[in-house]
Amino acid sequence: MNIKLKPKSNRYFSFYLSGRYNRGTDRVLKEIVIIGGGLSGLISAIELNRAGFSVRLFEKKKYPFHRVCGEYISNEVLPYMKRSGLLPKSVEPAQINRFEFTSIKGKSLRLPLDLGGFGLSRYTLDQHLAHLAIEEGVQLIQQVGVVSCEFEEEQFRLQTSDGQELTAPLVIGAYGKRSLLDTRLQRSFIHQKTDFLGVKYHIRTDFPRDQISLHNFEGGYCGISAIENGTYNLCYMGSRDRLKKYGSIEAMEQAVLFKNPFLRSIFLYSDFVLEKPEVINAFSFAPKKPIEKHILMAGDAAGLITPLCGNGMAMAIHSGKILSDLVAKHWPHSTLQRPLLEREYTHVWSALFRKRLWVGRKTQQLFGSTWSSELAVNAMKHLPFLAKAIMRNTHGKPF
Repeated sequence: MNIKLKPKSNRYFSFYLSGRYNRGTDRVLKEIVIIGGGLSGLISAIELNRAGFSVRLFEKKKYPFHRVCGEYISNEVLPYMKRSGLLPKSVEPAQINRFEFTSIKGKSLRLPLDLGGFGLSRYTLDQHLAHLAIEEGVQLIQQVGVVSCEFEEEQFRLQTSDGQELTAPLVIGAYGKRSLLDTRLQRSFIHQKTDFLGVKYHIRTDFPRDQISLHNFEGGYCGISAIENGTYNLCYMGSRDRLKKYGSIEAMEQAVLFKNPFLRSIFLYSDFVLEKPEVINAFSFAPKKPIEKHILMAGDAAGLITPLCGNGMAMAIHSGKILSDLVAKHWPHSTLQRPLLEREYTHVWSALFRKRLWVGRKTQQLFGSTWSSELAVNAMKHLPFLAKAIMRNTHGKPF
């Protein structure tokens, strides 16, 4: 049964959603709210709906829209997505099996990608998954965010950005890298200083479609890889302090990114498809908890892998899958299962992702400066097992 949100002025609204009217306990427990409609949120919604749950998903934007993202997906998720019918049939993703790495001065290294991956824009993939979710019965509420979520007496009490109030027995947080809700929940990483800035373009250029490249510049690095329809994703992570110093993104790019000859060539000799870049400020790679005040976190809300590892999308998809499987396994019949569900999700999430996130944070320290990027290229050239070890420990296995 799909529940339609009604105006707050309807005095029966909260009473109805709380489950206190005459209906079975199982049906009450099978109502789930998901906060955020990115990959982990959409995957969770689709899988839980297929498992017989009544799912409401809140997304603060309206599909389709662009996100700051590298848009490279490791093939670890490909068997699952094909098996579950989650890939759009109307577009042909770029197949990627080579990796290039360059230092700030332009020294380069090329390696094969053992597992490989594919390129597909978030604009296309998120839109496809959103349509699929709606078609299959998920109640997807767009242009409405969740601004508060409090837990008491085995119920979550939520308030939305348009003034609605509702309750739910189970909530999944899949709202991305950083949210006002993180501040409301007093999550520890919020108090740590962050200097990161993310910028994304779509371009048309002369570049190998089977290759993903990572180009260093002072204070960050920039990736380029093919996506659908003959276009490429150009996405970089840089320093907010440098943006403040130079006054604009364009001035910062010319002063900082152009010092890498590969990046200079890409920026000067490419056609930029988007009217303006997508930009995100103040995100953190600090460790997070997969469960926060009984909210089950998924995707970037549970942990953000550094962009140089190129696996954020795959990890978001995988976390949505494992979370929905565990909810279906433990939740349907009693809130007494909450501690068991939380323990097992924490254990499985940690086993799959914690080491990958740690390796990503440590590896990131090798990049983003002249001397370290030169050292990294030289080390990987003379010690190729080092590069393979990094790739092996930041990629998952097909599932």
